[in-house]
Amino acid sequence: MVDERALDEADAPPDAMRAVAAWVDEARTAGVPDWDAMVVATVGTDLRPSARVVLLRGIDERGLCFYTNYESRKGRELAANPYAAVVLHWGEQGRQVRAVGPVTRVMPEESVAYWRNRPIASRLSAWASRQSEPIDDRAALERAVADVRARFDDDDVPLPPFWGGYRVEPDEVELWQHRDDRLHDRLAYRRRPDGSWSRVRLQP
Repeated sequence: MVDERALDEADAPPDAMRAVAAWVDEARTAGVPDWDAMVVATVGTDLRPSARVVLLRGIDERGLCFYTNYESRKGRELAANPYAAVVLHWGEQGRQVRAVGPVTRVMPEESVAYWRNRPIASRLSAWASRQSEPIDDRAALERAVADVRARFDDDDVPLPPFWGGYRVEPDEVELWQHRDDRLHDRLAYRRRPDGSWSRVRLQP
């Protein structure tokens, strides 16, 4: 359900990541479908942007986390240009979050902890897939999964060395809220050198 309350500067947290975390939690609690779907846009050495939807798998004062194959297209692009733009959109609530900033890999222990909570089938697929690389057909992919299953015990599929988490550490964040009269609310945050945030209203 679209929130018809005005997005007022006085009510928004002064810390951008607290504001984003609050909106994420409200979407999750409200049962918004795909509340954790997050678009991640990257740019490689060819300067051509690419974007895809990933799952938001952690948010705190440092930033927003997702997990993937380091050798995938986005992994290669982040290695060449460690910056990303992300978008979270909840149509049912008429809300959107945009954020831009540098990207770093999460600590290995964070990747291990997340990996251990993944379903076995997802772990096997991560090992089998050379993400973003061509393959002859579906059957070849399924054979690769079967080979991985034969290699590992289902109860002990370790974290691959080429797989783990990234954290987008925003220095720009924008909260956008829909208004039927098209005078949408937009609050933009910018991180100051000391780590605090400035905040300004943008015209729709």
